Formats: sequence, C-alpha cells, structure tokens
Amino acid sequence: MNDFSSGTQAAVLILFTTLVTVTLMMCVMAGPDRDDLTNFYTGYLSLTPLKNGLAIAGDYISAATVLSTTGIIALAGYDGYVLAVSTALSLVLLMFLLAEPLRNAGRFTMGDVLARNMPGRAVRVAACVVTLSATLPFLVVQLSGAGSLLTFILNMPHVAGARTACIVIVGSLMIIYAAIGGMRGTALIQMIKIIILLGTSLVVAALVLNRFDWSPGGVLRAAQQGSGAGPAFLEQGLQLGTSTLDRLDFVGLQITVVLGVACLPHITMRLYSARDVPAVRRSMSWAVGTVTTFCLLVIIMGTGAAALVGSRYITAADPQGRASVLMLSQVLGGAPDSAGSTILYSAVAGMVFITLLSSVAGMTLAAASSLAHDLFAHAARRGQAEPRTEMTVAAWTSVAVGTVAIGLATVVQHWDVGVLTTLAICIGASAVAPALTYSLFWRGFTRTGLLATLYGGAACAMVLMVFSKAVSGTPSAVFPDADFALFPMQSTGLVSIPFGYLAGWLGSRSDRRHRAADSRESRRLYEESEARLLAAAE
Repeated sequence: MNDFSSGTQAAVLILFTTLVTVTLMMCVMAGPDRDDLTNFYTGYLSLTPLKNGLAIAGDYISAATVLSTTGIIALAGYDGYVLAVSTALSLVLLMFLLAEPLRNAGRFTMGDVLARNMPGRAVRVAACVVTLSATLPFLVVQLSGAGSLLTFILNMPHVAGARTACIVIVGSLMIIYAAIGGMRGTALIQMIKIIILLGTSLVVAALVLNRFDWSPGGVLRAAQQGSGAGPAFLEQGLQLGTSTLDRLDFVGLQITVVLGVACLPHITMRLYSARDVPAVRRSMSWAVGTVTTFCLLVIIMGTGAAALVGSRYITAADPQGRASVLMLSQVLGGAPDSAGSTILYSAVAGMVFITLLSSVAGMTLAAASSLAHDLFAHAARRGQAEPRTEMTVAAWTSVAVGTVAIGLATVVQHWDVGVLTTLAICIGASAVAPALTYSLFWRGFTRTGLLATLYGGAACAMVLMVFSKAVSGTPSAVFPDADFALFPMQSTGLVSIPFGYLAGWLGSRSDRRHRAADSRESRRLYEESEARLLAAAE
C-alpha cells in the first residue's frame, strides 16, 4: 500500500531535514559548558514541572510504544489493549511509589541511588553493567526498526544498502544529541517529540472516529471484521495463545511491563532534573496525564488500523504490524496524490522519525552517563575525577555506545529483534526494580544482597530469554528453524522477577562473614537519611 507519488516522498524528505536541522540547533544552543557536570546530567535543574513532565513522557514513550503497541492492537485486539493499559500503569506506579524517594536519594545516575547506603566500586560497576544490559537491547531494536521503517516511509525497501544507511544516519544523530546536548538538550528534543506525537495522534484518532460517525462501537465492529478474527478480537489469546500456559505467559508479560518499563535507567534519570520534591510531583502528574492520553490514542489508532486497513494488508507489509499507523494514514488521507493525503502521511512519517531520534538519544545519554559517572569517575577514579575530564569521558562514551549499537543493529537488521525489547523490560523488572525498592525501603538490605539482585535478576532474565519460545521453537521466533527452547514462555517475568527479589533477600540474610559489620553500616546510613529519603525532611 506504500504507493505515494514522488511529491509525497519529497515532502517527507523536506520534513525530515527540517526536524533534524531544528533539533540539532536546539541541542547546540542548550548544550552544557565543558566543565559543568550539573548542567550536563540535570540541565541545571532549570526545567519547569510542565517541561520536565513532557520530557519524562517523551523518554517514556519509545518507538516501540508508538509502533509495536499500535501493531499489536491492530492484529491482536484485546491483548494489545491490555498492553497499552499496562504501559500507562507502569508510570503511575513510578509516580506513587518511587519518584519522590528516587529524587531525594539520587544525583545523576541509578548508581548514585544504589551507592547511597552501600558505597564501593563493586556497586558502581554492577549498576553500570545492568544499565548497559537494559539500554543496549533497546537501542539495537530502535535502530534496527529505524532502518526498516524509514526505507518503508521513503518507499525504497528494496534498494541495496538503504536500510544500513538509515541505521547509520539515525545512529549518528543520536550520538550528536547525547554528546552535545546533555540532559537539557535531549529534554528539548523530547518535548518537541511529545507535542508532535500528541498532536498528530489526536488528528489521526479523530479521523478514525469521524469515519464511523464518532461511534466507538462501530469502530470495534469493523475491527473485528477487518482483523479476520471475529469476536476473538475482543478476547485474550490472539497474541500468545489460549492455553493455560499461554495465559500465564500473558499475565507474566503484563506484570513485567508494569514493574519494568518505568524502572529503566533512561526513565529514572529524568527524575533527577527536577529541582525539588514538589517539582517532581508536578512533573510526574504532567507525565502520567500525557502518557495516559497517548495510550488512549494508541488504542483508537490500532483499532482503526484493524478496521480500515485490515490484518491481511498489515501483516503483508510487516508481520509484527509496526507499519500499521503509517498504512492507516494512507487510508485516511484519501487519494494518494491529494494534498490531504500528502499532509497526513508526511505528518505521521515525521512523528515516527522524531520518535526514533529522541528515543535512541535518551537511551544513549543514560548509558554514557553510567559509564562516565559510575564506572570511570567513581569505580576507576574513586570519585576524584575532574569535572572537565568526566565531561570529556561522557562525550566519548556516547560515541562508543552509539557505535556499538549501530554495529549490532546493522548485523541483526534482517532479524526479528523485537525480543530484545522484552529482554530489556525483563531486566528492568527483574534487576532494577528489586534493587531500587529494597535500597529505598528495606533497612536490612546489604551490599551482598544488592549485587545478588542486580547480577542474579539480570542473568536470570537473559538466560531464560535465550532458551525461551521467543528465540526458537516457534514460527514467530527469532530463529524459527531452530529449536533449543527449554523455557516454555515468551516473557521471563513470572520466574525472573521473583528470582531477583529472592536473590536480594537471600544475599542480605546469608552474608555470614560480613553480615554484622555490613548490616550495621548499611542500616546506620539508611536511618540517617530515611527522613530525607521518604519525606524530603532534613
């Protein structure tokens, strides 16, 4: 269905060039001084609650949320609806449970929070390892998706080297954004992205409802027919199956999303840019409202794609349905050569493009910050690094992280790497979430327990994912012709999340050799900072 004229493709290219030019200029203008760490990591704490809330929402809504969730709704109906609701609930959980303690306990990175009561090189190294484990898979997925989607948008999917070129271009831009713009520069990009995203999605959703005389029931009935699933479109099971094990897998996936998405390092890092606790409360209110609104629009757009495009055409363009929102804009725009069609398709294409750019920039900044601040400044230099030196290292680690991500995305560009998104969220839910909740709310949590949680939860998620049905043994797996699946689910959450919490508890309770001194010191540090941590009291 991607049959637009050269005029439409020219309009898309002009829009892409404009977005890149504007965002690069904003990054350069907002970039930090060469020796100002606070500006680089937090943007001088200068963002208002509204701006910071929009930036949090922008970081939170990745290209996977925009494209994959819309595609799942279009193809699987009910399963996609629950996924969209779970995505919104995850940020609500962060708002009410972790946001204020994280703002009080942290400074620049997740490592600062974890090392608050348990200082030491081992904790910093573990925090950096887990941060990279959670962000690199996301980066590879986003860049690989950027290659395939941009070639689809520009109508050159069969041009040799086109996908690789798109991956390299997007990856190079993300390196520049992270290295030059820092927290404030990437925040400005996130704000631009979320405004474009909400505005464009609102128009598309309104056009969908207008097609059916503003009747949600009419849209659902047409979606049931267009999906080819009939009443099953509004029942659980189209995505993962209907057996008892499949239903457990579905529940595990939703729990993983709720616990894991909002705990990813590039999301929690945004909280440290709020100037104080009241500001972080208001920022999270704006972020939750924005994300909830967008998830509602995603549900309408996904249902509209099923109703107006149909699953047969969607899966023909992309088996995972990631092109559904683009195909929906083609149908809603009318005749391919009309002005309305050109404007709508260009707007949606621009929305996808800025989402890809901003998502990878925020993740790159989080990974580079952890390498520079946790690994270099604290683990290697024991907290004695000069600000100018740490800034230089942060810039070069942005280049290193981006280069590795570009290389990996190029290698796997022809694979179905959506499983890496699930892996990253599983690591967030199985390692980061237990480590943060224990560190913030349990006085008896020790260094051994923290290391066991971080390494144990992450390792469990990785091992189970490698041997899961998502990687081999099924037609939709990464390697459909191989079968080494020993774990009978596609999400590891039902096992790896309890394992992460259990590892932290056992590690804290069974550290016989250092238990007395370690526990007393950790408990003393926790009690000294408990009032400020939980209530922002001095």
